[in-house]
Amino acid sequence: MKFMEKKLLIVDDEAGIREILQFNLENAGYVVDTAASAEEALEKLGTQHSLILLDVMMGGMSGLEMAKVLRERQNQVPIIFLTAKTDPDDLLAGFSAGGDDYIPKPFSILEVIARVKAVLKRSVSKAVPEEPDGRWIEVGAVRIDLQQKHVYVDGSPVVFSKKEFEVLSFLASHPGQIYSRENIIDELWKDAPYVLDRTVDVHIARIRSKLGIRKNYLVNRTGYGYVFNATE
Repeated sequence: MKFMEKKLLIVDDEAGIREILQFNLENAGYVVDTAASAEEALEKLGTQHSLILLDVMMGGMSGLEMAKVLRERQNQVPIIFLTAKTDPDDLLAGFSAGGDDYIPKPFSILEVIARVKAVLKRSVSKAVPEEPDGRWIEVGAVRIDLQQKHVYVDGSPVVFSKKEFEVLSFLASHPGQIYSRENIIDELWKDAPYVLDRTVDVHIARIRSKLGIRKNYLVNRTGYGYVFNATE
């Protein structure tokens, strides 16, 4: 899909914000749909949409709730949250819900366009290095299908969110190598200035939980960072 064909979905209960964003993003070359609520957005959202600009605070279903619904449905469309709330805990809640970036209100249109472009670029780039056959990473009892985005633990499929999959795949592709939180953020959250160290910790905790009896493959080396090692 070419840049000019990217379709965005703007979700905000303020008509003025929807109109400003739609006008400027269409001038920037995007095709834009809008929705006045999360409920309407869920009805409109289709496979043709490449990204969602999503207001956090709305009447009815909130933006965070909508993001959680999409991730539970295994819909990994990139989400940029729009919000007046910039407390670190609020930002962490957004990333935990499956957000890819955060833009505080009031925002600059130029910043919005830059963030949209950056997130779209990340969404189509390869997040992890691939093995020579371009498909599998296999370490101990964990087998990762890089093409189909599936993970198998002791032969059984385990469902991971998009970002969890990226973190697991990145670490598993470098077994025995320690990466700090900053290393992981630089590798997997490029151009996302609001990502906190705690965001990495949240994803690691969820990954370890899903690894079950193999959770000790992924450990924290205190003072250094995280390492994936099947000999742990």
